[in-house]
Amino acid sequence: MKFLRLVILSIIFFLVIVSIISLFIPSHVRISRVVQINHSKEMVMSRINDPVEWKNWYPGADSAKLFYENGIAKGIILNERKHQNLIITSKKDHEVMAIYTMPNRKVSTGWQIAPAIGSNSVTVQWYMDFHLHWYPWEKFSSFMFEKVYGPQMEAGLKNLKAELEK
Repeated sequence: MKFLRLVILSIIFFLVIVSIISLFIPSHVRISRVVQINHSKEMVMSRINDPVEWKNWYPGADSAKLFYENGIAKGIILNERKHQNLIITSKKDHEVMAIYTMPNRKVSTGWQIAPAIGSNSVTVQWYMDFHLHWYPWEKFSSFMFEKVYGPQMEAGLKNLKAELEK
């Protein structure tokens, strides 16, 4: 009986400690990658603004179906069975914002373009914003976001650069 009580109290203590530690992990995480492209801002924006062009540079979009809203291509369907879509939400002069939708989560993503002064090149930043709940397992899983999404973002920017500079 004493051993069982010790085990239960130890588990409760461990869960409380893990929960307290997770409170120090931020609930907003941003992952970003940057690339310099030797091309005009207008040409870079035309590739990012148009989901039809994504098949040429976005990882996995070459075989993806387009997502249409009111007869206009607004994004791509990444996985039809899992209801995973990437949909453009807003376009500005220097930024395209989109949302990556999954059944239980929405992740904001976007591309910011900054022209380099005195040259015909631009800097493109691709970012993803994750807003996490207070759950300890969700906060600790955020440590893996960099390893999961970072290489895909780097590959996409590398593809975009290669396509525009060829």
